Amino acid sequence: MKPVNFLLIFLSLTSLIALSQKTKSDIVAELNAKEEFYSAQALKIWGFAEVGYKEVQSSALLQKILSDAGFKIESGVAGMPTAFTATFGSGKPIIGILGEYDALPGLAQEAITEQKPIVGQRAGHACGHHLFGVASAAAAIEVKNWLITTRKSGTIRFYGTPAEEGGSGKVYMVREGLFSDVDAVINWHPGDANDASAGGSLANKTGKFRFYGIASHAAVAPERGRSALDAVEAMNIMTNMMREHVSEKTRIHYVITRGGEAPNVVPAFAEVYYYVRHPKRNEVKETWDRLTRIAQGAAMATDTRVEIEVTGGVYDLLPNQTLAAVMEKNLSEVGGVRYSASEKEFAVRIQKSLSGNIPSLDQAFLIAPSKKATEAGSTDVGDVSWVVPTVGLSAATWVPGTPPHSWQAVAAGGTPIGTKGMMVAAKSMALTAADLFSDASLIQNAWKEFKSSVGENFKYESLLGDRKPALNYRD
Repeated sequence: MKPVNFLLIFLSLTSLIALSQKTKSDIVAELNAKEEFYSAQALKIWGFAEVGYKEVQSSALLQKILSDAGFKIESGVAGMPTAFTATFGSGKPIIGILGEYDALPGLAQEAITEQKPIVGQRAGHACGHHLFGVASAAAAIEVKNWLITTRKSGTIRFYGTPAEEGGSGKVYMVREGLFSDVDAVINWHPGDANDASAGGSLANKTGKFRFYGIASHAAVAPERGRSALDAVEAMNIMTNMMREHVSEKTRIHYVITRGGEAPNVVPAFAEVYYYVRHPKRNEVKETWDRLTRIAQGAAMATDTRVEIEVTGGVYDLLPNQTLAAVMEKNLSEVGGVRYSASEKEFAVRIQKSLSGNIPSLDQAFLIAPSKKATEAGSTDVGDVSWVVPTVGLSAATWVPGTPPHSWQAVAAGGTPIGTKGMMVAAKSMALTAADLFSDASLIQNAWKEFKSSVGENFKYESLLGDRKPALNYRD
């Protein structure tokens, strides 16, 4: 009989215990070690700059990153070719992490401190979704590694969600029941500050009003024509009159996407694209109904015909204080972004191009105090938050004072200023997920708060009805 090597057994047990006690500092250290890789991936998507439902390269890159890390990929979910889920693990709890990757049309911009569009490029990441998707993937992968080393049970699931900018991609995923088994959802968004407050957002409904008239020579036979552009203009005038008679927090914006081809041809077709927002979705519905009647009236008055396509519709964001407290604690532990000398020089130049009250650059490093406030924007994360407890944060990926949907946001997002903020988000989300896997009471309390917030009789019904994804809404 061979002698037992107690020293070897002791060392093996010691190693196993150390492995199973992977700390939060280990999670941060491992993400720090991979920062160069993840930054490179984010800048690739920044260069792709694909608009909603056209994010073929961006979605494929994120799927490859997650697949290479051992996740099971299901692509083309909920009727959207660029949507996907990536899952690792089994059993409960199931923690979801959201990732976005669509760009905004008309905002191509080089990563420099003066406005200079990239020649030949249609869109730009003016809302930082190239950072959003990669940070969330990085967090999911690190949580996967943490689950393996700590031997904890549970499932981490990444949701690749296209067309957040007006396409309502997550709404179709919610409608298809893709969140029905999830215990909590984590997400983030680029910004000019670090903040994990449990804030809300505006509900939103969007659509295109297409008017059809009769073409004719505008000088020789104007009486034979019926101008679709007249109908669009009539609709816009009446809508602007309606602004006096809607609630104060209502927001209505539009662009004329088609207005005719030549001045001497009576336009036979014209199109206007509208957004309606309000903190309460019932107000959005009522205002949209009024907008619809205005369009019908404009068509009647101009002897044209109107077709209406609802292209997007999202709920207001339902905050969860229980989860927000966990996220805020982790964001505070991670800390914000420290600029190098060259980054500070870049930031100062960017701030010179901005208007209004410009905050100190220290805002990029500081953590904003917790507050309760409704944001002025809208997000399809809102629909997710009404079916499962959801938490998010903002990280300073832009120079303090930079508004979203600006060329300055695109520029900073293509530099280390953006990718440093991205890693702040990745670390904060990974640590928050680790807390949720480790402490079952957090999820229990989050659900208790959630059920109290939505009420006993709440039943989710999307603002989109049963329409299929508007895959060509950016055409």
